[in-house]
Amino acid sequence: MDIGTRRRQLLTLPFAAGAVALASPWRALASGYPSKPIRMVVPFPAGGPTDIVARPFAQSLGEALKQSVVVDNRGGAGGSIGAGMVATAAADGYTLLMGTVGTSAINASLYKNLSYHPVKDFTPIAAVATAPVAIVVHPGAGIGSLAELVSKAKARPKAINYGSAGNGTPGHLAAAMFCATAHIELTHVPYKGSAPAVTELLGGQIPLMFDPLQSVLPHIQSGKLKALAITSRQRASVLPDVPTVAESGFAEFEATAWWALFAPAGLAPAIAQRLRAESERIVRGADFERRLAGLGLQTIHVPLASFQQAETAKWGAAVRATGISIE
Repeated sequence: MDIGTRRRQLLTLPFAAGAVALASPWRALASGYPSKPIRMVVPFPAGGPTDIVARPFAQSLGEALKQSVVVDNRGGAGGSIGAGMVATAAADGYTLLMGTVGTSAINASLYKNLSYHPVKDFTPIAAVATAPVAIVVHPGAGIGSLAELVSKAKARPKAINYGSAGNGTPGHLAAAMFCATAHIELTHVPYKGSAPAVTELLGGQIPLMFDPLQSVLPHIQSGKLKALAITSRQRASVLPDVPTVAESGFAEFEATAWWALFAPAGLAPAIAQRLRAESERIVRGADFERRLAGLGLQTIHVPLASFQQAETAKWGAAVRATGISIE
């Protein structure tokens, strides 16, 4: 070995040792993770579309990690309260967020004073599921089709109320986008989550609702509610006879909700990788895919960080186009 080669090896050793020393704490941390139950914050009430996604996923993730994953429903402000809680939680892998298109893509443009930053305050883990928004009516509303809804709304602007899971939720924004597209005016009635809105719809207190498909699907299938259309490009396999908005006379219309797993910013890379690997394995599994399909959902396989960036730009443009803004 010549003197130059020996010198280069000696100079390299301290840097290599330093790199191993820096990496070791992360590896040690990940090797013992998780050693206690994990809390998954669902930023909406129990029984709603986000809860419907989160519970089977939490069960599967707990089985994979051999530790309990407990769902903690913290609704309010279009998901902002729960998301804000996770943003300020310790970045130790024991507090996670089942984020939504609202909390992680829409709210940044919608709320003037958001308590968290959807990108800077979180570590993206994995995309989980997507679903169309369903436009549903009470059978007694006297509205038999999307065309009939538009006709009645044009005859009596603002006379028809519609419910949603709250300000800034996918249902609310999808409805605003549809109103702008169809040149109609409906009156928004926001609720604190999908479950109370669906209860009011079933009782006939409101005639119409825009909400992700999975929360209203059982009531459509039982005949208690009627689906006028869904907002995805393709029809839903669980409701093959229900048309899309696009094929109902509003070409190119599309508005889909999605859900993804996030952790607080600053999560140790080794723990983030463990969570990401297990989450992606679950989402790609045939059993989980079949389970979601029966609920009107589809699993989604995309790199979460770049997907969130694209969705934020898309929904930001939609928010600006509708002119909606919330303090």
